[in-house]
This record gives sequence, structure tokens and C-alpha cells, in this order.
Amino acid sequence: ANGEDNRDGESHNRSWNCGAEGETKDPAVRELRGRQQRNFLATLLLSQGIPMLCHGDELGRTQRGNNNAYCQDNEISWIDWRLGGEQRALLDFARRLIALRADHPVLRRRRFFHGETLTHADQPLPDLVWLLPDAREMTDDDWQRSDAHTVGVFLNGDAIAEPDPRGRPVVDDSFLLLLNSHWEPADFRLPDAGYGERWTALVDTADPDGVPDEAEHKAGTRLTVEQRSLVLLSRPSRTGR
Repeated sequence: ANGEDNRDGESHNRSWNCGAEGETKDPAVRELRGRQQRNFLATLLLSQGIPMLCHGDELGRTQRGNNNAYCQDNEISWIDWRLGGEQRALLDFARRLIALRADHPVLRRRRFFHGETLTHADQPLPDLVWLLPDAREMTDDDWQRSDAHTVGVFLNGDAIAEPDPRGRPVVDDSFLLLLNSHWEPADFRLPDAGYGERWTALVDTADPDGVPDEAEHKAGTRLTVEQRSLVLLSRPSRTGR
């Protein structure tokens, strides 16, 4: 595509076209591609650290599959601002995630997690807990399983040890992120009431708009995460915000 007989890049690319090469009208392929776009945006913007987003990714700009368009001063690398329905929906989804990240300091902590109970924060729960689908805490052996396709993570907004830039305590809502990379739906059991009695679903990448169907879920109940998707839930701070 760049006129260099494929000598201008690395051939070991972990890409996937979701079942069709190039543009397609297949509704199943288009739906999966859209879902994967939401998955990638959500995974990035719900991760700690500084998110790096290439301009146009929030619009679904694909460069027609060219991931090294350094010499393409044409429609391949340009942004088409004439947004269609799918592009507008993805942009709205990205905006919601960015606003969510901006509103919640536990999603953008200034220091590393400890993964243990912070006694000086006066909290009975660790600041971070990795969970299996049955709500048990993951062990070292679980991290070594090559057949694992699911993971959950609890982010404790009441156990942020570092102060804000002015030295004031930081308190936030707590979040539960459930991820399923499998090609089949996965059933997660929400953790017991010690983590939170009720959870509100905020994001579901299986939905074309990223909006969950069912808003509230009780502790210990089952929640189905659709194939190749993630769900984000939250509960209010127990110490006040």
C-alpha cells in the first residue's frame, strides 16, 4: 500500500479483520468490528496512567487497514469529518468514557496500587482486587492459566492513599470492571456485600451505544457479560464524597 513492497514495516502484526477483508456489508462482521472499537477505547480510558489516543480513533478512523500510513497524504490518512451514524455513536461513547475518567480519580490514580488493605486509609478492603468470574480473588496460579478468557477487577475509591495536589484526602466511588474476551458469553457473580450491596451498570460494550440494558445489580447476583465485551459498574463511596 505504501509502494515499498511491504519492506516499510513489521510483518508480525497481531491484527484481526473479524471475518472479512476490507470493507464489508456483512452485519455480523460490522457489529463485531464496532464492538471491538468500543472495547479498545474502554480498555484504554479505564486503565491507569496517561491514555495515548491517536487522532481519529474516537471516530473509527481505520486508515483502511494501513497501520503505517506515513507517506499517505490522501483519503487513507485524512479524517473524514462527514460522520455517519456509527461514527457519531462511537464519538459519543468516547466522550462518555473521557468524562467518566475525568470525574473519578480512582480511574486515574497518581500513584501505584498496593493491592493490600491500607490501614492508614481506614478501609477493610484492598485498594485493588483481581477477581475470577465466581467472585473469588485470583491467585498466582490463576494468572498462569492459558485458557483464561475472563477477569474482573475491583477499584476501591475509598482506599486512595495519596492526597490531591493541595494535600487534601481523595475519596471516590468504587468500580467493578468485568472483562470477557471469549467468543461465548460469560457469567460473572458479583462479589458479596462487603464490596458493595448494590452496583449500577454504567458501560456495556456489547451495546451499540455502550449503554447497559439493566441499570442496577445486587451483591452476589449473576451478571452475564456478552462475548468479546466488558461491563463497568459502580457504587457510591462509603465515606462520603
